[in-house]
Amino acid sequence: MPQVMFYDHPEPLNKERHRALKLDATRANPGFAAKTNSVPLAGMEFQHAAKEFPIVFLQVNDGVVLAAALLGVRTDENLYLGHDGRWSSAYVPAFVRRYPFILAENPSQPDQWTVCLDVAFPGFNTETGEALFGEDGEPTPLMNNTIRFLQEYQEGFRRTAQFIERLQKLGLLTTMTAQVEVAGGQKFALQGLMTVDEQKLLALEESQAMELFRSGEMGWIYAHLISLGNINRLATLLSTRDRG
Repeated sequence: MPQVMFYDHPEPLNKERHRALKLDATRANPGFAAKTNSVPLAGMEFQHAAKEFPIVFLQVNDGVVLAAALLGVRTDENLYLGHDGRWSSAYVPAFVRRYPFILAENPSQPDQWTVCLDVAFPGFNTETGEALFGEDGEPTPLMNNTIRFLQEYQEGFRRTAQFIERLQKLGLLTTMTAQVEVAGGQKFALQGLMTVDEQKLLALEESQAMELFRSGEMGWIYAHLISLGNINRLATLLSTRDRG
């Protein structure tokens, strides 16, 4: 499978090859997300993420637009992750929490997904931790819960893509540049961000607004708009880090 953020050596989960494998979270290096300043978000996360991070929309490869949580101002720096590997936020995005597992799409069968794991993850071993498979070769409760979580996340990500497509068709996304000023007067410009234009949102036809409301997506939009106040929090976090 192609390389994705955080995953060094992902490979399909196999009950023969990985039968003796265990997951020991105490051996894990929690700093794997330390060098990213944004991660994708699913719409179902907006309500919780809005309390912690600025939620924006970013254009990535081939013009695809994703919803994302901004984690930092400078490239390769996550301000919410301390030097001890602990998150300062009460909420951690699902994109991060799913590691070291992931669902990979089958290129020959687009509707088929394969559970993969990063075999480079330090928490995998054959001695301590929770087993991935039982003595009967079947997935343990740990793996069943993990698979369920991955499936729910993937469905959430699919629905979020539909949500973003709707925003684009309605012409609600607009580009913005956020200015962040830290203690000492140093300024950073966060460019390439997109947000929902609230004036255009308010000008929608009643049927269009009602569709957003009944789908639950109007709540996502306002969670996104409210979250933009957290851009000031990035300035505070950066000032604190630079001081010490």
